[in-house]
Amino acid sequence: MTTPAQAAVLVSLAADALSLGAHWFYDTAEIDRRFGRVEGLLAPPPDSFHAGKERGAFTHYGDQALVLLESVAACKGFAADDFVNRWQELFTADYRGYVDKATSATLENLQRGLPPEQCGSTSADLGGAARIAPLLWWYRQDRDQLLEAVRLQTAMTHNNPAVLAGASFIARTAWLVLEGAAPQAAMEEALEEGVADIDLDIRLRTALESAGKDTRTVIGRFGQMCGIASALPGAVHLISTYADDPKTALIENVMAGGDSAARGLVTGLVLGARHGVDAVDRAWLTGMRHYDRLLELLEA
Repeated sequence: MTTPAQAAVLVSLAADALSLGAHWFYDTAEIDRRFGRVEGLLAPPPDSFHAGKERGAFTHYGDQALVLLESVAACKGFAADDFVNRWQELFTADYRGYVDKATSATLENLQRGLPPEQCGSTSADLGGAARIAPLLWWYRQDRDQLLEAVRLQTAMTHNNPAVLAGASFIARTAWLVLEGAAPQAAMEEALEEGVADIDLDIRLRTALESAGKDTRTVIGRFGQMCGIASALPGAVHLISTYADDPKTALIENVMAGGDSAARGLVTGLVLGARHGVDAVDRAWLTGMRHYDRLLELLEA
């Protein structure tokens, strides 16, 4: 039987895999025309940023989350040196996926000899904060250690105050959901505890108020981009609008276009923790190329 913390990892990564085919297509009419309604895992087309990846693979965000899970399982917790070594090896061992600016800057800093706590880029993208499901799984019984591990791993690639504030908000929300809170209540409590970025705080509160409104319209207004000020409010909208329907949440996320992978990782994390793996299409899980490896790690 899959525990809620294990489900958070599996559904978060399934959301990333579901996003792969249409990831970073911003024109929603083009998504409709080229892909139809995305209800299953798709291989990315030749003109995609992820060209060459196969159906069921992860985006570069999901690949990093898998490396984090492998590190946590091997070290029995978060060890910055082990994670940074595995992370660096991922991108220097003939990596076939996309290498974004945050990754390139972090790799350059590592090559200059900077330690993990100083090598992070200044990128404001959600991606660094979105891959934290493995930490929730491991530290599900220790909130303080969870928050510290989330801060350290996020800063390793995205040492940006807004991203660190967003990562803390995501972790606190997911923790509360594992403790039994409904997603909306968990996000409200996490906001009341404080978000250490005024602009992001305002945007997240606005996103909570958007519950029930048309998803494409809302995400279009916040912005489909990778930046946390756009992408995290989009995830909050999805969580609050489809709090009892994770499958629809993750489909609508893809159909809204843009950085659906980062939004999906966060949405899947929270709703997976709430509803378990049975609330999404079983084929999304078993279709992941690393599904057996994920189970092996989560059962270690």
